[in-house]
Amino acid sequence: MIRRSVVYAPEAREDLLALYDRIAQAASAQVALAYVERLAGWLAAFATASERGTRRDDVREGLRIIGFERRVTVAFTVSDAQVVILRLFYGGQDWGEVLSEA
Repeated sequence: MIRRSVVYAPEAREDLLALYDRIAQAASAQVALAYVERLAGWLAAFATASERGTRRDDVREGLRIIGFERRVTVAFTVSDAQVVILRLFYGGQDWGEVLSEA
């Protein structure tokens, strides 16, 4: 089995922090932390099961899209050595337009 490192693009890190803030404001810091930790743990598992999701070469070469718990859309790429988490879109944000501009 191939093992790849999982890295976050700066935009994905910002998305994760913004997601925490949004949930903390709507619910609580504990709820937000639990959700973000669950998401981060799920993403860490991409190290061994990397080629998930739907390929969207029509939007951007090598792009893959997958959903997390019906609320977060994860945009990522897979290379021989790593998985790059490009962006995290919450609650129906228009990821196609954002990623086609990148």
